Amino acid sequence: MYAKPDSHPMTTRIARAEDAMDAALKSLSYRLTETEDSGMDTTRQNGALGAMRNDNAQAPVPAAPAAGHGPEIAPEIAPLPASAQRVPDAIATGRPSREEAEAAVRTLLRWAGDDPSREGLRDTPARVVKAYGQIFGGYGQDADALLERVFEEVEGYSDIVLVRDIPFYSHCEHHMVPFMGLAHIAYYPTKGVVGLSKLARVVDTFARRLQTQETMTAQIADVIESILKPRGIAVMVEAEHLCMAMRGVQKAGVSTITTQFRGAFRNDANEQVRFLTLVRNKS
Repeated sequence: MYAKPDSHPMTTRIARAEDAMDAALKSLSYRLTETEDSGMDTTRQNGALGAMRNDNAQAPVPAAPAAGHGPEIAPEIAPLPASAQRVPDAIATGRPSREEAEAAVRTLLRWAGDDPSREGLRDTPARVVKAYGQIFGGYGQDADALLERVFEEVEGYSDIVLVRDIPFYSHCEHHMVPFMGLAHIAYYPTKGVVGLSKLARVVDTFARRLQTQETMTAQIADVIESILKPRGIAVMVEAEHLCMAMRGVQKAGVSTITTQFRGAFRNDANEQVRFLTLVRNKS
């Protein structure tokens, strides 16, 4: 079956197209005039035209129907996806089951081109889910609670407290590929000090989430500042990102350094120099 070619000359076809366009414009003009006569306000007319011009624009919520007109159906608006909210406290809401997580791993194995039913991969989904429970265990930890116990009996000590070379392992939120390195934390206490292991636990809490290094550095400084209220706080994180070493530009051995200085460290460059000197001086 085929379409029969139009045997009329080009000028005739152009004229017909122009006539059809004129008829369409007259029909639209007639509808707008009829709408004005029926009492529809200008805002609703403009909203209707705007929706015609841009299909991606959000449709306006219709007003109450005028007397003599039928009910209007409100447009259906999809809710925001849960991933857009990113609230750690709500992670348990709608959390997939272990079985669903393992099924997702099997899907990824098939997508990668392997057979998840073969002997070497048969137990891999269960192992991955168990490993993820530990790797991303920071979502279930409260960093604030780690710093609640403060030791005030420090004989008036108010000089710098530095914990350096805290190892951590995290995952880039863009590619879910690991980045790892060292964190260094210093603060000037006011009302007391916390156990040194607590600072390392704070680093682990934020590292064991999908992260960017910049966000993680700021989060560590934020929680220490809000709970301990120190005179100053300094945080430096240095890490190697496998998303840069394994893929993309594939440059191994590149180190990324991020810092946060608050209070005395932010206001006094000499304090920053002292912090960096203590971090770098390994002797």
